[in-house]
Amino acid sequence: MAWSTQQLADLAGTTVKSVRYYHQVGLLDMPERAANGYKQYEVAHLIRLLQIKRLSDLGVPLSEVAAMGRADDEPDEAIRVLDAELEATVDRINRVRAELAVILRHRAPAYVPPEFAPVSRDLTDRQRSLLMVYSTVLSEKSVGEFRELLSEPDDTEAEFEALPADADDAAIDHLAARMLPVLRTAREANPWSKDPAADAPRGAKHAEQTMAEAVVQLYNPAQLRVLKRLNTLLTEDPPAPDDTTA
Repeated sequence: MAWSTQQLADLAGTTVKSVRYYHQVGLLDMPERAANGYKQYEVAHLIRLLQIKRLSDLGVPLSEVAAMGRADDEPDEAIRVLDAELEATVDRINRVRAELAVILRHRAPAYVPPEFAPVSRDLTDRQRSLLMVYSTVLSEKSVGEFRELLSEPDDTEAEFEALPADADDAAIDHLAARMLPVLRTAREANPWSKDPAADAPRGAKHAEQTMAEAVVQLYNPAQLRVLKRLNTLLTEDPPAPDDTTA
């Protein structure tokens, strides 16, 4: 018994177009033709077509199907490679689902790194943007430390975020003076914050340059002046402790 192209495709659960393509790329042998010119497919063609369809359903690229041999061959390296790729895909899907669960639980913007989802709703768009940049250059440990630091906001953060670009020197000095003790306390409690890029995966210099560029482009001139003033104050000697006794 011989089958037409349409009959063969129906038996294999595929399409005539696919059968013709497999002929074109050399995966399926061309059958003999009857006197009327019609192709006559036999059992061997059906078996080979089923093999091709099965491998394709498993995710094997057609470019590799020919190298995988016939049904009596042992599974080769292509199958092992495919299995490893699928394992990596499953791991990625599970990771994405876990991140989505965190985002949904905290109702955080989807673009925010999942590490910052718990605190993202209390941050401004500018702060979220900075976090996105920081998370790409800092180590996982530093990102975690940074998240913990953000979970303890203070009043000066809101003032700094609201500082207008045309703030005068007095306003800048006043805000910097108020932020200084808060920053010093944070640094004492979190030593890593003195040099958060120290263990950056691509090196401290690269991380520092990237973070600095983000700050320069995201903050307005008055805010940058506050940061510069803070840096100057931090490099100065801290005030001597009051050693008077009661």
